[in-house]
Amino acid sequence: MGADAKHDEPPRWLDDPSNVRRLLRAFWVVCALIVLVDVLALVGVYDKHGHFRWEEWFGFHAFYGFLACVALVEAAKLLRRVIMRPIDYYEREGEP
Repeated sequence: MGADAKHDEPPRWLDDPSNVRRLLRAFWVVCALIVLVDVLALVGVYDKHGHFRWEEWFGFHAFYGFLACVALVEAAKLLRRVIMRPIDYYEREGEP
């Protein structure tokens, strides 16, 4: 495989900026719908039934999900430092 092998690949779906914009719009629509459901619970259209009191707070699940995502990314950064190998790890000969 030569140095120009990357240029022989067909373009991927996310390489097109219009597809990225569509994907981001879809994410924003889903986020807006989730907030709308939470607002409907806030005004009394339906009742939230959480196991704990804080589960019924406005925006709790969004905040909790965001914090969990940030924690996973930070944990992955730390884990990378622990398990990362040198770039020539598999090319070395005669070393254990």
